[in-house]
Amino acid sequence: MDIALYLLPVTLGETAIETVLPSYNKEIIGGIKHFIVEDVRSARRFLKKVDKDIDIDSLTFYVLNKHTSPEDISGYLKPLQSGMSMGVISEAGCPAVADPGADVVAIAQSRNLKVVPLVGPSSIILAVMASGFNGQSFAFHGYLPIEQIDRVKTIKYLEQRIYNENQTQLFIETPYRNNKMAEDLLRNCRPQTKLCIAANITCEEEYIKTKTIKEWQGKLPDLSKIPCIFLIYK
Repeated sequence: MDIALYLLPVTLGETAIETVLPSYNKEIIGGIKHFIVEDVRSARRFLKKVDKDIDIDSLTFYVLNKHTSPEDISGYLKPLQSGMSMGVISEAGCPAVADPGADVVAIAQSRNLKVVPLVGPSSIILAVMASGFNGQSFAFHGYLPIEQIDRVKTIKYLEQRIYNENQTQLFIETPYRNNKMAEDLLRNCRPQTKLCIAANITCEEEYIKTKTIKEWQGKLPDLSKIPCIFLIYK
């Protein structure tokens, strides 16, 4: 395998590895000894799931999350620069997409180091695919503001964009606030605006439904404590 920074997707939940990841990923992982991860415990668990015989204690982990300093991140790529491949592992889905892994990828690119993204599940792309919304033009906004006034203002701004720009708008919420997000959307969007709720993507309890705001009224599922993406379109 080439010496590179490999971006290693992980499952989006308790999903069988073979249903969402190619066998090629296991081959690549087997040749890596240095991993840049969002959380060491979940990364170790994922690697054991990929290969139960992997020698976890022989691996080196570098933590990369929102608290990691730029100085620390800058030093993480020393093994790669000395000729050893490295892997980046997110908490869920594809690293560097709505994920702090993007910071170390940017450094690798600036140093002309090879970066190789591997195939795996992205909840953002899968949600767009299943929504029936515009897949030619869409925008992901991460978390919307927590403050009610700012949140309502943002929801109305994003809704206006779907009508002005013909663009699908996506965003997420902390799982325990999902129900509040859904209620805010029903309260502030136009009756004809379409809302897709995509929850537990690729998992056993997967739920993906698209309805108009009017059709959702009084029929919202319980979305508490589960990973969920919200999409709106006209």
